[in-house]
Amino acid sequence: MKEGKRNSHAKLLRTLCAVGMALCATVAHAKNQQPPRLVLQVTVDALRGDMPQRLLPNMGKGGFRYLFDNGVHYSNAHYEHANTETIVGHSSLATGTTPALHGMIGNVWFDKAAGRLVYNVEDERYHLLSKDADVDKSTELDPTQRVATADGRSPRALLTSTFSDELAYAYNGAARIFAVSVKDRGAIPLAGQTGKAFWFSKAAGQFITSSYYYPRFPQWVMSWNNSDPLAQYRGQSWELLKPQQDYLFSQQDEQAWETNFPGYGITFPHPWGGAADDKYFTTKLTLGPAGDQLVLEFAKTLIASEDLGQDAVPDYLSVSFSSNDYVNHLFGSSSLEAEDVLLQLDRTLADLFSYIDKTVGLKHTLIVLSADHGTPDAPPYLNQSGDQNASYYDMAACMQTVDAGVAQAFGDAQGLLGEFSHPYIYLDQAVIKAQKLDKKAVAQLAASLVEQCQGISAAIVTAGTGETSSLNPVVEKRVWNNYNPRRSGDIHVVLDSNVYVNDFDGLMVAATHGSPWNYDTFVPVFFAGYGLTKESVSRRVTPYDIAPTLSALLGIKPPSGSVGNPLDEVLAR
Repeated sequence: MKEGKRNSHAKLLRTLCAVGMALCATVAHAKNQQPPRLVLQVTVDALRGDMPQRLLPNMGKGGFRYLFDNGVHYSNAHYEHANTETIVGHSSLATGTTPALHGMIGNVWFDKAAGRLVYNVEDERYHLLSKDADVDKSTELDPTQRVATADGRSPRALLTSTFSDELAYAYNGAARIFAVSVKDRGAIPLAGQTGKAFWFSKAAGQFITSSYYYPRFPQWVMSWNNSDPLAQYRGQSWELLKPQQDYLFSQQDEQAWETNFPGYGITFPHPWGGAADDKYFTTKLTLGPAGDQLVLEFAKTLIASEDLGQDAVPDYLSVSFSSNDYVNHLFGSSSLEAEDVLLQLDRTLADLFSYIDKTVGLKHTLIVLSADHGTPDAPPYLNQSGDQNASYYDMAACMQTVDAGVAQAFGDAQGLLGEFSHPYIYLDQAVIKAQKLDKKAVAQLAASLVEQCQGISAAIVTAGTGETSSLNPVVEKRVWNNYNPRRSGDIHVVLDSNVYVNDFDGLMVAATHGSPWNYDTFVPVFFAGYGLTKESVSRRVTPYDIAPTLSALLGIKPPSGSVGNPLDEVLAR
């Protein structure tokens, strides 16, 4: 269908709904109940479930406090998959299911057909729309993005539908669906196959998209990018929001384990730079509250330009804030920087909710806030606090030992272990076949040798053995929930609790996530707006419950692979 006809068709449907035609009634979730005009899904990258409550006494009005005081708070929400990385969590929020079904098993996986590592949302068929249409290589904290070899992005790697897709299908394309984030993988999954996604390119210094979504930039996007929104940060610094003595972690500035990113430092204030020769300026903006503020301003412009929430057809907007994740990597979750970035995000959320209230009305808006994963503390911080088992881990050394042991056991066969891409070891199938070896036997020996490395909790063979390990059954279930036969490796490696690799392609960071342990699976879940009232629920739930809850509330079918359950407290409003 041509773009003009599609827009005319959508406009007609929206008009019919606005005057109360039967189309709206067929998708309203209850008799005489109008659906929300806007579903606002907020994701805070790496927001562990205890963090909002821990810092609430120092927060203002209208942000997290609005959610606590006016919404349903689920205080015991955990993911049930093992590789708690950004694309995995965002895709699970979007689809209501585990990576075993939606297929996004990691930020990177080994493509067995292509014979190389691939980045989760790369797609050479759909080029970037940008003044600098190149693969973004400026993210020193994110080497996974440099794995992408294609100038292009799309959601085509998702294997199941999303809530936003089902909303589009239910309203025959009339619902407006958008997603915004600093990260491409923070926006693309939530927009699904049917919506539009925008993300911040550090290479271009602007918000971009791909030809999957548009043949060319909408005029409002061009105008926003051309307004030089980065100008306000040039020559400025990330300053503390409050006097330092008012912070819980006021004494945690300038710790030896913090990452001294070039030109950024490990003490306040952190300069953003912005001189003509500063190649890290746009990256530094994302390493603090400026990244979240840019996402906020772009999202507000999107809401106004696309008339979101202005009639009876429910629209959908996903806003994913990424700065908390980057700050936790650099400084750890129990740091002055981590505390301040959340206090400043609290003000950003208050601004967003206030803007929504003025333009759509919070009573017409259903807000859901959660996170893609939690985050650990930096091992040296835990050591300082008394936990002497916490440590950083040299996975390369373990792999060297295992590689040598496997080669020796199979007649000096070299190269049987192919790629290690967290958390998977991929065996080299071509070498195994050429040597006429049994894949299962190689996998089992390799796993047993991995488990002999100090710091390894378990190495679970996924290569068709069907065997279990001595790992805690709760954690092992999370491992299998992460397993997709098309993409997962032959052995899933689980490090000990509070032990993890902190080497990001040569940049040593304070903390990282991606484990099946509770500090990485624990996230908050809030529902607010749309007439909801205050309620705190301690029953264990999962973020997979969010998508089916939204579907049930709007009376539409859940995403195709959803395994979550609708949350009664939200439906009983």
